[in-house]
Amino acid sequence: MIRVDNLRKSFRTKEGGVDALAGISFEVRQGSFFTLLGPSGCGKTTTLRCVAGLERPDDGEIVIGDRRVFSFRERLFVPGNKRDIGMVFQSYAIWPHMTVFKNVAYPLKARYRPRAEIREKVDKALQLVGLDALGDRLAPRLSGGQQQRVALARALVGEPQVLLLDEPLSNLDAKLRNQMRWELKELQNRLGTTTLYVTHDQVEALAISDQIALMNRGRIIQVGTPQEIYGNPVNEFAADFIGAANIVPGEVLEPPDAQGLARVRTPLGELRATQKGPLRPPGQRVLVAFRPEEVSISTEAGSAPDENLLRGEIQGFTYLGESTEFQVLVGDRKIQAKGEPAQALRRGASVYLRIPVGDCLLIRQGEV
Repeated sequence: MIRVDNLRKSFRTKEGGVDALAGISFEVRQGSFFTLLGPSGCGKTTTLRCVAGLERPDDGEIVIGDRRVFSFRERLFVPGNKRDIGMVFQSYAIWPHMTVFKNVAYPLKARYRPRAEIREKVDKALQLVGLDALGDRLAPRLSGGQQQRVALARALVGEPQVLLLDEPLSNLDAKLRNQMRWELKELQNRLGTTTLYVTHDQVEALAISDQIALMNRGRIIQVGTPQEIYGNPVNEFAADFIGAANIVPGEVLEPPDAQGLARVRTPLGELRATQKGPLRPPGQRVLVAFRPEEVSISTEAGSAPDENLLRGEIQGFTYLGESTEFQVLVGDRKIQAKGEPAQALRRGASVYLRIPVGDCLLIRQGEV
């Protein structure tokens, strides 16, 4: 378990102070895979380094397991090498003059563990990551994926309470990165190690996380499961950063009914949208968001009610293999919609777009 409470960290620059962390709080459940996700400069790596003991926060508290490792109020700071953690850096930090075995054994040798124990634990760690046949190979002779496994084995060899991972897959090519996602998640499930992961890759976060904390400008915007973060973004930043989204301004015409559906005037026409969060009275300015894959596209209006039915003209399209992505002009706004890969619609064709009311969400404006 990891608990972070009101963590703050500022850095001094030539231009003045920069608030890297502005009082963030979150909790990672025992044995879960928790991801800090956000754009560059949002504070996710600073958070990880504070948990690892590589940065001293300006305020707040950090608990790992049942032990408090940092408390500003109590003037407590436990050094990183005494926090019972394993860490994998973005650069892997593998020593090129050492063999695979010696790289993995280093943390145990630094603790002066007996030779027999080192041999046993290193062999076990290499077997876990599928490198048990490469213990005598020099690190520079390994592929990128194999080097990543060496770094992971080294982090796990001491059987830490917590595993910290700082964008460990960013140096791999797309195909290998996809493979390593599954291997990493499978290994974490097998070991049950509490894991805190940092990435800016939305697909990566959605694929491997039990929970995600979406960060921006040193603050946590939203915490939830991948399904909650993607399907119910709390604001404009959350909707726009994770996946693609159509976001249009609107004005509430009627408050939500018993089903939580509100009527909204938008540049696309009147829409019925699902209300999330606090009630918004008539006249209030809002944003309406919906995903491209939730928009059905057809050349005919069909016999269903006209609710959330839009008429537009195809401006362009992109074939993506598993689907075709369309740009549709509705009024003076372009809307993204995804159709079947074999759906043949020419540029300039008149089409109808239908947006299910349950997938059309009212969200708040802003980035924080």
